[in-house]
Amino acid sequence: MQTSFTGTKKLTFSAMMAAAYIAVMFLTQGFAFGQYQVRIATALYALSYVFPFLAVPLALANSMSNVIGGLGILDIVGGLIVGLVVGGAVVAIRKLRLPPWCVCFPIVLGPGLVVPLWLTRITGAPYWTLVASISIGQLTPAVVGCILIYALSKRKVDTP
Repeated sequence: MQTSFTGTKKLTFSAMMAAAYIAVMFLTQGFAFGQYQVRIATALYALSYVFPFLAVPLALANSMSNVIGGLGILDIVGGLIVGLVVGGAVVAIRKLRLPPWCVCFPIVLGPGLVVPLWLTRITGAPYWTLVASISIGQLTPAVVGCILIYALSKRKVDTP
Protein backbone atom coordinates (compact mmCIF):
# COMPACT_ATOMS: atom_id res chain seq x y z
CA MET A 1 0.00 0.00 0.00
CA GLN A 2 1.39 3.38 -0.95
CA THR A 3 0.03 6.47 0.72
CA SER A 4 0.87 10.09 0.04
CA PHE A 5 -0.05 12.76 2.58
CA THR A 6 -1.29 16.14 1.38
CA GLY A 7 -1.64 19.04 3.79
CA THR A 8 -5.27 18.20 4.51
CA LYS A 9 -4.49 14.51 5.03
CA LYS A 10 -1.64 15.39 7.40
CA LEU A 11 -3.91 17.66 9.44
CA THR A 12 -6.66 15.05 9.59
CA PHE A 13 -4.28 12.22 10.47
CA SER A 14 -2.56 14.39 13.09
CA ALA A 15 -5.90 15.21 14.71
CA MET A 16 -6.87 11.53 14.71
CA MET A 17 -3.59 10.50 16.34
CA ALA A 18 -3.84 13.28 18.94
CA ALA A 19 -7.40 12.18 19.73
CA ALA A 20 -6.23 8.56 19.96
CA TYR A 21 -3.46 9.60 22.37
CA ILE A 22 -5.93 11.42 24.63
CA ALA A 23 -8.46 8.56 24.45
CA VAL A 24 -5.83 5.97 25.39
CA MET A 25 -4.70 8.16 28.29
CA PHE A 26 -8.29 8.50 29.48
CA LEU A 27 -8.89 4.75 29.27
CA THR A 28 -5.62 3.89 31.03
CA GLN A 29 -5.57 6.67 33.61
CA GLY A 30 -5.80 4.14 36.45
CA PHE A 31 -2.18 3.12 35.87
CA ALA A 32 -0.93 5.94 33.64
CA PHE A 33 -0.68 8.32 36.58
CA GLY A 34 0.44 5.82 39.23
CA GLN A 35 3.79 5.16 40.85
CA TYR A 36 5.20 3.56 37.69
CA GLN A 37 3.21 5.63 35.18
CA VAL A 38 2.74 2.99 32.51
CA ARG A 39 1.58 5.36 29.77
CA ILE A 40 0.73 3.12 26.84
CA ALA A 41 -0.17 6.26 24.86
CA THR A 42 3.48 7.29 24.71
CA ALA A 43 4.04 4.34 22.38
CA LEU A 44 2.37 6.54 19.76
CA TYR A 45 5.48 8.78 19.75
CA ALA A 46 7.12 6.00 17.75
CA LEU A 47 4.79 6.91 14.88
CA SER A 48 6.92 10.05 14.42
CA TYR A 49 9.57 7.73 13.01
CA VAL A 50 7.24 6.88 10.12
CA PHE A 51 5.26 10.14 10.09
CA PRO A 52 7.59 12.94 11.28
CA PHE A 53 4.80 15.52 11.11
CA LEU A 54 3.18 13.83 14.15
CA ALA A 55 5.84 15.00 16.62
CA VAL A 56 4.13 18.31 17.49
CA PRO A 57 0.50 17.06 17.51
CA LEU A 58 1.45 14.20 19.83
CA ALA A 59 3.26 16.63 22.14
CA LEU A 60 0.12 18.77 22.28
CA ALA A 61 -1.96 15.67 22.99
CA ASN A 62 0.38 14.73 25.84
CA SER A 63 -0.03 18.20 27.29
CA MET A 64 -3.81 18.06 27.01
CA SER A 65 -3.96 14.58 28.53
CA ASN A 66 -2.08 15.79 31.60
CA VAL A 67 -5.24 17.66 32.57
CA ILE A 68 -6.61 14.21 33.52
CA GLY A 69 -3.82 13.76 36.08
CA GLY A 70 -4.87 16.86 38.00
CA LEU A 71 -1.37 18.08 38.88
CA GLY A 72 -1.87 21.52 37.42
CA ILE A 73 -0.29 23.89 34.93
CA LEU A 74 3.29 22.79 35.65
CA ASP A 75 2.43 19.23 34.59
CA ILE A 76 0.50 20.45 31.55
CA VAL A 77 3.32 22.69 30.27
CA GLY A 78 5.89 20.08 31.24
CA GLY A 79 3.96 17.49 29.24
CA LEU A 80 4.25 19.68 26.17
CA ILE A 81 8.00 20.09 26.69
CA VAL A 82 8.68 16.39 27.23
CA GLY A 83 6.46 15.60 24.24
CA LEU A 84 8.49 17.89 22.01
CA VAL A 85 11.73 16.37 23.33
CA VAL A 86 10.60 12.78 22.72
CA GLY A 87 8.94 13.47 19.37
CA GLY A 88 11.94 15.50 18.19
CA ALA A 89 14.33 12.73 19.25
CA VAL A 90 12.30 10.12 17.36
CA VAL A 91 12.36 12.29 14.22
CA ALA A 92 16.12 12.78 14.64
CA ILE A 93 16.60 9.01 14.87
CA ARG A 94 14.78 8.67 11.55
CA LYS A 95 16.80 11.48 9.91
CA LEU A 96 20.03 9.86 11.09
CA ARG A 97 18.81 6.60 9.53
CA LEU A 98 19.24 4.73 12.80
CA PRO A 99 17.34 1.47 13.22
CA PRO A 100 13.76 1.72 14.50
CA TRP A 101 14.54 0.00 17.80
CA CYS A 102 16.53 3.11 18.76
CA VAL A 103 13.24 4.94 19.45
CA CYS A 104 13.04 2.93 22.66
CA PHE A 105 15.67 5.23 24.16
CA PRO A 106 13.82 8.56 23.88
CA ILE A 107 10.50 6.95 24.80
CA VAL A 108 12.02 5.69 28.06
CA LEU A 109 14.61 8.37 28.81
CA GLY A 110 12.67 11.46 27.70
CA PRO A 111 9.88 11.06 30.26
CA GLY A 112 12.19 9.23 32.65
CA LEU A 113 14.68 12.08 32.97
CA VAL A 114 12.56 15.16 32.22
CA VAL A 115 9.21 14.53 33.98
CA PRO A 116 10.83 14.16 37.42
CA LEU A 117 12.14 17.73 37.11
CA TRP A 118 8.69 19.11 37.89
CA LEU A 119 7.17 16.10 39.66
CA THR A 120 9.83 16.47 42.35
CA ARG A 121 8.56 20.00 43.01
CA ILE A 122 4.89 18.95 42.90
CA THR A 123 5.12 15.74 44.94
CA GLY A 124 8.24 16.23 47.06
CA ALA A 125 9.54 12.79 46.02
CA PRO A 126 13.29 12.51 45.35
CA TYR A 127 14.35 13.08 41.72
CA TRP A 128 16.18 9.76 41.26
CA THR A 129 13.30 7.78 42.77
CA LEU A 130 10.98 9.35 40.21
CA VAL A 131 13.50 8.72 37.42
CA ALA A 132 13.54 5.01 38.29
CA SER A 133 9.78 4.63 38.62
CA ILE A 134 8.89 6.58 35.47
CA SER A 135 11.60 4.88 33.39
CA ILE A 136 10.38 1.43 34.47
CA GLY A 137 6.85 2.42 33.51
CA GLN A 138 8.01 3.57 30.07
CA LEU A 139 9.60 0.23 29.13
CA THR A 140 6.30 -1.26 27.93
CA PRO A 141 5.34 1.74 25.76
CA ALA A 142 8.85 1.73 24.26
CA VAL A 143 8.52 -1.90 23.18
CA VAL A 144 4.98 -1.33 21.87
CA GLY A 145 6.25 1.70 19.92
CA CYS A 146 8.95 -0.38 18.25
CA ILE A 147 6.38 -3.01 17.33
CA LEU A 148 4.25 -0.26 15.75
CA ILE A 149 7.18 0.90 13.61
CA TYR A 150 8.02 -2.60 12.44
CA ALA A 151 4.36 -3.30 11.64
CA LEU A 152 4.10 -0.09 9.59
CA SER A 153 7.43 -0.70 7.86
CA LYS A 154 5.84 -3.63 6.02
CA ARG A 155 3.77 -1.06 4.14
CA LYS A 156 5.12 1.55 1.76
CA VAL A 157 4.31 5.01 3.07
CA ASP A 158 5.45 8.21 1.34
CA THR A 159 5.88 11.19 3.63
CA PRO A 160 7.63 14.43 2.84
